[in-house]
Amino acid sequence: MKLTVVRQQARDLLRAKHLADSTEKAYLGWIERYAAWLKSYPDQGGPASVEAFLTHLAVAEHVSASTQNQARSALLFLYRDVLRQDPGAIHAVRAKRGVRVPIALTHAEALRLINALRGDYQLLAQLMYGSGLRVMEALRLRVKDVNFARLQITVRDGKGDKDRFTILSPSLVEPLRAKLAERRALHRRDLAAGLGEAYLPDALARRYPNAPREFSWQFIFASPRLTTDPRDGKPRRHHILPTNVQRQIKRAAHTLGLDKRAPIGPHTLRHSFATRLVEKKAPIHEVKELMGHASIETTMIYLRAAEHSGHTVVSPLDT
Repeated sequence: MKLTVVRQQARDLLRAKHLADSTEKAYLGWIERYAAWLKSYPDQGGPASVEAFLTHLAVAEHVSASTQNQARSALLFLYRDVLRQDPGAIHAVRAKRGVRVPIALTHAEALRLINALRGDYQLLAQLMYGSGLRVMEALRLRVKDVNFARLQITVRDGKGDKDRFTILSPSLVEPLRAKLAERRALHRRDLAAGLGEAYLPDALARRYPNAPREFSWQFIFASPRLTTDPRDGKPRRHHILPTNVQRQIKRAAHTLGLDKRAPIGPHTLRHSFATRLVEKKAPIHEVKELMGHASIETTMIYLRAAEHSGHTVVSPLDT
């Protein structure tokens, strides 16, 4: 089967599964890289070829364990979902998994970084530090995901395609209300221009045909520009690009001299959220739920040797 055919089938299946654009790009990239290494069409390989390729990545290219795992997931998707073949057990040489300690800012450093930002970028940074959101989780927030009465944020389709709840700092209620008022005005202008339709996954769009034009389904942090959706060719107002957020935070960290120890980015604020909660003796199982970790082992890295007690969890912005 030609690579172009395999690629198109893979793209269609990835979109049918509603996987993130970044996952789609990564999986397609690995399929192309595997085909180039194989020097043949992807369906000409098999379990032995997959094992050899993954071993090559670990031994010859010295990739990290996470990179090898991503390649493995992409190739399993290729064989099981696209080619409808059972690759069986894969026994490749595993890349070494190093122990990494998350880079976290102190509370004072986090506030300095946040205060150096402006507009939407400052509010996004406050949400990442105050609620433990990943950058894409913050950018994908829709109006309906914020519950002011409960001081709660619903994270939809997080890592692992899981939903979760996290805390909303009381100090962000008024800034978020102001942002939503601004967003509502923009949405009304879009509707008046015959636009204002947000992107919804196909299943939701079919179930709720009027939802895409409703305010509650709009992205809070909308792009100032309309773009054409490649899936159906419709003009939509998507969310701000994550690269813009990364650039603003990196620039602010450099200006403040916070990047002298290690590179600082949006995920640093999420690490700082968890670290701050552990420092304030929040129960580790509650930190795990707020972070959306699949395993308590992942959360334990923030605990280190610290002891914890049953204190009530509050947002780092309020401590």
